Amino acid sequence: MVMQDGGTVDVRPGPDPRRAAPEHSGAYLATGLCLTLYAGVLGAWTVFGITQGDGSTWDFVEGLFNPGASPTTQILGPYEWAFTAAFLVIAVLMLAQRRVARSAALLSGFVLLALSLREGVGLLHAAYRHQYTNDPLGSWALATRGLGVVVALVVLFSMFPATERRPDAPPPAAGPDAQWRRLSRICGVLFVVMALAELGWAVRDMTATGTDTGRYLRGVVDGSVLGALDLAASAEFTTVGSVLVLLILGGLALRGRREVRGALLVFAALELYMTVRTVVWLTVSDFFNRSFETTEGALSMATTAYGLAAMTSVVVLATGRGFGPYDGIRPEGIRAAAAGREGWL
Repeated sequence: MVMQDGGTVDVRPGPDPRRAAPEHSGAYLATGLCLTLYAGVLGAWTVFGITQGDGSTWDFVEGLFNPGASPTTQILGPYEWAFTAAFLVIAVLMLAQRRVARSAALLSGFVLLALSLREGVGLLHAAYRHQYTNDPLGSWALATRGLGVVVALVVLFSMFPATERRPDAPPPAAGPDAQWRRLSRICGVLFVVMALAELGWAVRDMTATGTDTGRYLRGVVDGSVLGALDLAASAEFTTVGSVLVLLILGGLALRGRREVRGALLVFAALELYMTVRTVVWLTVSDFFNRSFETTEGALSMATTAYGLAAMTSVVVLATGRGFGPYDGIRPEGIRAAAAGREGWL
């Protein structure tokens, strides 16, 4: 409390705006534990793949960034490796009760639920169910999918009600509120352009290879289309899923939704990782020296360069303080202090 012109101004700091409200601590704890558990299962599959392969641990580490380095096909793919790391980071932030992790956790829940529903559609086919029965690892793979359903539902049902509290009075239009809206819209534009670029290349690849559109779309929602039991997500699912997530998060960011920050950061980091893998592959395959010989090669290089710059920019912007919470002291204290400056007290 501070006396000012005979009045009292409350300048005591309120609750940490970066932390979840006390009533949501249980939801954050449950989500953090579930994501830690699922990340541990994915990590176990990764270790099993390394031990069963012909290469060494160093070969696997090199293969994390060089698609041509791993001597054998891993059980999981680069998207699963990236999400394993993301789950662990989100889980740590959840256990620390950080609000920024809420949208990232919701994104993880939706991705897990989509994968589980896709696998559920595949299990409607008898031939695909038999593969689980005949494969020595089928029961473990099915248990992993089942755990994914449970984790997804726990995360979604826990995080949806855990909405952020908002201050009683909106910040000034020219203050930090305007700054994070501006940064949010920049991130939204970068995401939407990236989504359109990926969609354009997907359509081009389908046209060039004569891929049946119906079968391609079926591969997005039906796990049995590939005809093989595989824990790694299919190219159809990752491509369409990536475009949809970029469009949805980009649209939310364009609307200035502050709570989308964590999801922007996580997915931008994932896209950046995949782009870095592409750059490494283009380097080792000597594509850089031949990229500008054709228009298509030049466009491919331009898309890769944009992805590298755009996703790095989103990671930097979403990590910065401009996206952070506004209220450092209680709103009533701000209003009282402002009134005191105008001589109302």
